[in-house]
Amino acid sequence: MNVVLSRDSQVRAMENTVTNAERYFGQFCSLLASYTRKTARLRDKADQLVKQLMDFANTENPELRATMKDFAEDLAKVQDYRQAEVERLEAKVISPLKLYGAQIKQTRADIKKCKRVQNNEIKQLEKLEKLRQKSPSDRQMISQAETSAQRASVDTNRSTHHLAETVDAFQEQKLKDLRRIFSDFVTIEMVFHAKAVEVYSSAFRTLESYDLERDLQDFRAKMHGTYGHSEARPLTDTSPSLSVPWPLASQSVPSTTAHQGKDEEESEADSVEEIPLEDLKGQQQGRRD
Repeated sequence: MNVVLSRDSQVRAMENTVTNAERYFGQFCSLLASYTRKTARLRDKADQLVKQLMDFANTENPELRATMKDFAEDLAKVQDYRQAEVERLEAKVISPLKLYGAQIKQTRADIKKCKRVQNNEIKQLEKLEKLRQKSPSDRQMISQAETSAQRASVDTNRSTHHLAETVDAFQEQKLKDLRRIFSDFVTIEMVFHAKAVEVYSSAFRTLESYDLERDLQDFRAKMHGTYGHSEARPLTDTSPSLSVPWPLASQSVPSTTAHQGKDEEESEADSVEEIPLEDLKGQQQGRRD
């Protein structure tokens, strides 16, 4: 009976190994899958930022426009590296962890089979013990029960040995995969961040080299030029609905001048109509002579 209890304890230890692997590898897979999805969402948000930067750059002065476009291109490069990071995480981290679901399921099936064999051995031993107590003189029945118990014990030894080999191989593979998977994870992250730091350094230099004063001078020149042109332009509309930020006292002068010029043109036109056709011909003949 002590041998039976020892084998039962051994099977329980192997079952705990598989249970822990199922629990924690499932959590690792779920968390790293979430990590990868959020990295992909971060890439999408950064792509939107790049688009907004490009749109904004097209509305600015040449100096700032060139700077923001270069900066946006650097950010876009980082997102290319981030996309590669997502693809590598899915291939080298998530996929291997998903495979453990099938392996754990198969190992659990082996454990259940071994436990059924163990239970059969225990039943045969209990049956033998009852026969010895109730019918100690029935040697034939006791002999048959002893044979069945021995056969069950042999099956249990064989099944337990097979299970021990299976769980040992499972544990060895688990440790190797664990080291490889997280080594790949760290390598993927290091490669991405190394590339990202390189590109971000370029983006930082681009922003540092931006000539703010030159852009500001261009802006001020345009502003001054616009306002100066507006002040020099005569105002011909005297409608009271017009709202301007400067006095309107000078509006009457250009308006009067314009009306005088119009009256003179109308009087000249009237004088031309009053001259007879013969006199006009005579005047034209005189200029030719």
